[in-house]
Order: sequence, then structure tokens, then C-alpha cells
Amino acid sequence: MKFILPPLNYTYNALEPFFDAKTMEIHYTKHHQTYIDNANAALSDLPEFSNFTAIELIKKLNDLPKNKRTILRNNIGGHINHSFFWKYLKKNTILQGPLKDAIESNFKDISYFKDCFEKTAISRFGSGWVWLIKQKNTLSIVSTANQDNPLMGLEISGTHGYPILGLDVWEHAYYLKYQNRRIDYIKAFWNVINWNEVSNQFERYV
Repeated sequence: MKFILPPLNYTYNALEPFFDAKTMEIHYTKHHQTYIDNANAALSDLPEFSNFTAIELIKKLNDLPKNKRTILRNNIGGHINHSFFWKYLKKNTILQGPLKDAIESNFKDISYFKDCFEKTAISRFGSGWVWLIKQKNTLSIVSTANQDNPLMGLEISGTHGYPILGLDVWEHAYYLKYQNRRIDYIKAFWNVINWNEVSNQFERYV
């Protein structure tokens, strides 16, 4: 299959003033599109993998030809991570229900959860992602480098679990508005999380 850019359910300026329209447009139409283009090009001469979904492919990276693994790890990973990310964004939603209960159970309270998430995000050296993941009955906060995803497994990404929430901490996600102030971008994230979608993701893996 050919991977395509997933449609956004909102305009580029819908997350203002927290995420600016220009960054959203470039992030979506340039960065994400480039990951898709590179992944499709790398797969063009691998017909035996043509029926695999993106998630199936990143779970089978070691089955891919060695000369294709890195480019597909980076670019299919980038496609999956950004496809998750766009769905996680929406203003004016409320954390509630079973997900809120689970976060409070695993992190004592919401404030401590946010503090742990922020510390993990700010401490990611260079580029990568911060994730809230589900492992059996436990929620954990982890970080992955570059475009790695917990679904790739422990051997490849350094962690494993089901992504419930993810934040892109590559500079391209925030530099136009926040420059080197990554912490301000991280704190702005709390204002644009689509908790309804995050809850749906959580309940898929309950």
C-alpha cells in the first residue's frame, strides 16, 4: 500500500495561541509529507511488504532487508508518530473517566503526572518523542529517540508498550514560536490535548 497524509480535522490556526498556524502548516505539509514520500520510495521495490500496514512494518523491522531498515525505521516511524500526534490535538477538552482514574492511580495525582511528563520531555537530548504508554495494567512515561515508537519493541526503541499520548520534541515542532524554550512548548501542550481521543486510545488497550 502507499502511505498518504492523513486528513486533519481542524485548520492550521485552530490551536492558536498555543501552537501557531505557520508551524502547524509546515510540520504537517512538509515534515510529515517527507516521511511519507521517503517511506513509499523505500518500499517501491519491496512488493512482498506491500500489503503491510505501517504499524505492522515497524513491528517487523528485523524482517526487512538490512539496506532498508534504517530508512524505513526513521520514515515509517515518523509517519506513525505524526499520525498519532495530529489526533491527540484539540483545544478545550477535559481529562475525565477511566483514563483520569488510571493516571491518578499510576502517578498519585494529575499534577505529579504532568511534572513527570515535562521532566522527561525536557531531558530528551536532541530530537525525539515523549510518550504515555500502557503496559498491561500500568501507565508509564517514556522517551524515544528520533522517530522511534514504543511499538517497535525494546530491542529497537529501548522501550515497549502501547502509545496512549505522545509529544513531538523535535525542534521543527516548536522553534518558530518558542525558539530554544522547549519547556514553554511542553507546557503549552496541556492546553491542546484531545483528551477524548487519548481516552479512546487508552480504552482500546484496556
